Amino acid sequence: MGDEGVGVHAVRLLDRRAWPAHVSLLDGGTGGFHLLSHVGDCDILVMIDATLDGRPPGTVSVIEPRYASDFPRALSAHDIGLKDLVDSAAILGMMPKVRLVTISVGSLQPMQMTMSREVEASLPGVEALVAELVASLTEGAAQPG
Repeated sequence: MGDEGVGVHAVRLLDRRAWPAHVSLLDGGTGGFHLLSHVGDCDILVMIDATLDGRPPGTVSVIEPRYASDFPRALSAHDIGLKDLVDSAAILGMMPKVRLVTISVGSLQPMQMTMSREVEASLPGVEALVAELVASLTEGAAQPG
C-alpha cells in the first residue's frame, strides 16, 4: 500500500545483510494476532512500521514503547494493529524488550507497490539504525530473538 508498505521494503533490504545467528527477520505484514507466537519467542524485538505522525514523510524515529498507548495508531491495512498485538502480549506475559522504528508517511495512498521518493530514500537510514539497535541491544545478551 504505497508508503504504508515501507516495513516490507525495509525487511527485504535488511535480509540482504549478514546477521548473527541469534537474529531473525520476519515480514509480519498485516499478520495481527498470528504474530503473537513470534513476539513471545523473542527477548528483544525491533519492529518497523509506517506512521501518520504529522512529521515530514521519510522521517525515521525510534521509540521504546512501554505501554500499548505508546504505539502509533494503526493504519488502514491493519485489521489488528501493533497496539492490539502488544496489548495481547502484555496480558499474556509474553512482552519482550521492544524498539519500534517508525517511518513517517504523509498520507495513505491508493493500492500501489511503489513508495514516495521521501519514504524510499529513508530506507538506508532505517537499515543503519536497525543494525545499530541490534548491536547495542544484543551486546552481552544471551540468544535474543
